[in-house]
Amino acid sequence: MAVNPVFNRIDRESAQGGYAGFGSQQPGGYPAPQGQPTIPAGYQPGPSESMSDRQLEDMYDQAPAGPAQTGRLTLDDVVVKSLMIFGVVLAVAAATWMYVGPRPEVAMPIWLLGMFGSLGLSFAIGFSKKVNVGLIMAHAVLQGLFLGAVSVTFNYLYDGVVTTAVVATMATFVGMFIGWKAGFIKVTSKSRRIFGMAAMGYMVFLLVNIGASLLGFGGEWGIYSGPLGILVSLLGVGLASYSLAIDFDSIDRAVRGGAPEKYSWLLGHGLVASLVWLYIEFLRLFSILQSSD
Repeated sequence: MAVNPVFNRIDRESAQGGYAGFGSQQPGGYPAPQGQPTIPAGYQPGPSESMSDRQLEDMYDQAPAGPAQTGRLTLDDVVVKSLMIFGVVLAVAAATWMYVGPRPEVAMPIWLLGMFGSLGLSFAIGFSKKVNVGLIMAHAVLQGLFLGAVSVTFNYLYDGVVTTAVVATMATFVGMFIGWKAGFIKVTSKSRRIFGMAAMGYMVFLLVNIGASLLGFGGEWGIYSGPLGILVSLLGVGLASYSLAIDFDSIDRAVRGGAPEKYSWLLGHGLVASLVWLYIEFLRLFSILQSSD
């Protein structure tokens, strides 16, 4: 997926001063201490409502409430949801691979259904005002259909290309995380804007190329044919790789900004979508290189 509206939405909300239900302030502009009771302004307890000094001491001696107690997002939440979504994608992809293998004639319909269906749902999820877990899981199923049909077809035409693409995807994922965490790969507001424009342009190019390929223009790879195809594929790998860095940064900002726990579904969905995008770019690149030999 070349453009990820999920992370754009989360970044907009964090830039506007926090998330709904978080970052509340006490009178005077000071933030309410996490894990401590907040007494409404103007409230004075009557004789029967007064707390003893001991009760007050016990209350303030309690450890501050953590993210799990306050309903805020944690990194564990994102990891768990990402693994759940990724598990659905892999399970459906494996089942599709087994089904399509002896029936190559159904590969293209399943391929197109998964590709365009997941693309449409990704925008529906990203621009929806609510976190819709059902749509997110449906998107995972469609991505699994797409991955399974594409992978078994490419592996039949170019033996071993799927294994190479998987290894390259995992290595790039780890490398991008280490590079981002160590500060070698920077994510700024300017780089996000540049990436967004480049990714949108690339997505339009992909759609045009699909149309050209179906109509028989440019050979089996459409516009991707020849040396130009290799350069364009390298560009796609670069964009998908940097998308991961943006994902890591967005997750970090959401956790630090106190986003609601429900956003873990959106963040997990976006991260898995970027990982799938990177795999597809590697699959296409290695297939073109193999066909050029």
